[in-house]
Amino acid sequence: MPYHDDELRLSELVGSLHTLLLSTDDLDTFLDGVATVAAKVVEPPASCGITIRRNGAPATAATSDPRAVQVDQIQYDTGTGPSLEALTTGKPVEVTDQRLDDRWPAYAEGAVALGVRCSLSIPLAEDGDRTLGALNVYGYDRPREFGEDERHRVEVFASQAATAIRLAVQRSAQQDVVRQLEQALVSRSVIDQAIGVLMAQEQCSTDQAFDLLRKHSQNTNRKLREVAVDVITRLTGHPPITPEPFRKPDKNGSS
Repeated sequence: MPYHDDELRLSELVGSLHTLLLSTDDLDTFLDGVATVAAKVVEPPASCGITIRRNGAPATAATSDPRAVQVDQIQYDTGTGPSLEALTTGKPVEVTDQRLDDRWPAYAEGAVALGVRCSLSIPLAEDGDRTLGALNVYGYDRPREFGEDERHRVEVFASQAATAIRLAVQRSAQQDVVRQLEQALVSRSVIDQAIGVLMAQEQCSTDQAFDLLRKHSQNTNRKLREVAVDVITRLTGHPPITPEPFRKPDKNGSS
């Protein structure tokens, strides 16, 4: 493929990253999309896996196909392999012919059995020196050294992917915070309603009503909100009224 066509194709694939980021809210779906696009960076297309650290242990966040999952799992089972080395060292790791590479014998045996003949593992760098993960491209079924141009394209794509993944992770964290705040708002509203019901029923103060709820929660080993729901439903015959969740206004300004 001519150089100009290669660069045009790479530009289109990087553009696909931006489209994914704008159109996909779910982090797992986004990462699956990144892996699928990454597999097309080389020609012919290869398999791709994205390795991250989850709770201190390496894990596959996404793959382009089931075989990449198997290749990654061999590395986790043996504790060795190119993606783990890239994740640990923060440096690119290339395998030109897996049958002749003797760096990770336990991994190589399983990888060759799955048809892996070459691979590129490129670190996904966060701000500073920290490695966010590794983008792994596996070539199958025939000896194939990734050429200089292909390696360049994978490295450029990995750099862009790292930025997109960072943004997606940040967005996901912000969405989690919003969900937690919404849940807290609902809980607070239900508890306040239960306090009001108890005040009317028991002819007591706000503090006394809350103390009744709290003691019942402790005695029954149930969450305060669950006790509040029971109180409201039992004393009024109706479930509590829950506030509407916050929704972003649309482009016309309506919610």
